[in-house]
Amino acid sequence: MLKNKILYIVVFFFILLAVGSGGFYIIGGEKWSVVDSIYMTIITLSTTVGFGEVHELTETGKIWAIVVIMFGVTGFAILISQLGSYLIEFKQYRNQKMENKIKKMKDHYIICGYGRMGAVIAKELSEKNISFVIIEINEEKTSLMDDLGYKFIKQDATLDETLINANIEHAKGIVVTLSTDQENLFVTMSARNLNQTAYVLGRCAKQDTGKKLIRAGANKVVNPYITGGHKMAELLLAPYLEDTVSLASPGHNLDIVIDEFKLKNIDRYDGIMIKDSKFREEYNLVIVGLIDENEKSILNPDPHTILNIQHKIILLGSKENIDKFSETI
Repeated sequence: MLKNKILYIVVFFFILLAVGSGGFYIIGGEKWSVVDSIYMTIITLSTTVGFGEVHELTETGKIWAIVVIMFGVTGFAILISQLGSYLIEFKQYRNQKMENKIKKMKDHYIICGYGRMGAVIAKELSEKNISFVIIEINEEKTSLMDDLGYKFIKQDATLDETLINANIEHAKGIVVTLSTDQENLFVTMSARNLNQTAYVLGRCAKQDTGKKLIRAGANKVVNPYITGGHKMAELLLAPYLEDTVSLASPGHNLDIVIDEFKLKNIDRYDGIMIKDSKFREEYNLVIVGLIDENEKSILNPDPHTILNIQHKIILLGSKENIDKFSETI
């Protein structure tokens, strides 16, 4: 064990201190006390301290000092080498521990690429305590993720092996936000091939790439330039609309959130009209959207709509009430 090796080196230095002090004590004769001998050994080993000799050394004393320095330098070199090995092994141990945790993850999200968009997504998921893993090959970015406590895999996201290591088979969703459209297209195809049911969200810079991503298996595609342009146009034409809409946006002072729930997990609402579901009365939540059995999104559904277990509902309310409702599922 590496710890044992370091322990042996520490013991070696204590022995060297004892032997070195004994040598100076014997060579120095009556002029040298035990304290003088120990002090001389320490400043000899610490060649960078720069203190002078306790007493003038004889030729024999100088030779003994050289021997002590040689053993000391050798010991320090071995110690530094072993400490370096220990740090490397510790890092490997941490990585292995993280990999084992990732292999056990289920219903998690995979973020491919830790650019500006990937970082925002990771922050949002982390704040909501949602399980996720990031795939990123850049050393500087993985160091940052390590500091933030994120689970990550330092590998190439375009390789099937990497997606498998991220346990894509049991993933709930995959976000593809790599730096180029070509990489995003390739990863989307691989992700869909490895998991037929996961929700795949792709990013593209060119409009025609968006169609290719959909054909490759993405459920939804985001073009940050087009989305940003539309957003700016909305703010330009209706600047006060933002104050209302942003209430449910992340980071707003009011703790209002939007979340999605599958009714197959809460079958007590099967066959009930929205107006009779009592979400507002019991949980102070509002159904603002519905996804039907054909995956069609319906905004502000009719209150007479009959719910069934194939539906997904979008609820709006405070985080406290959303969490309260989640506990009943």
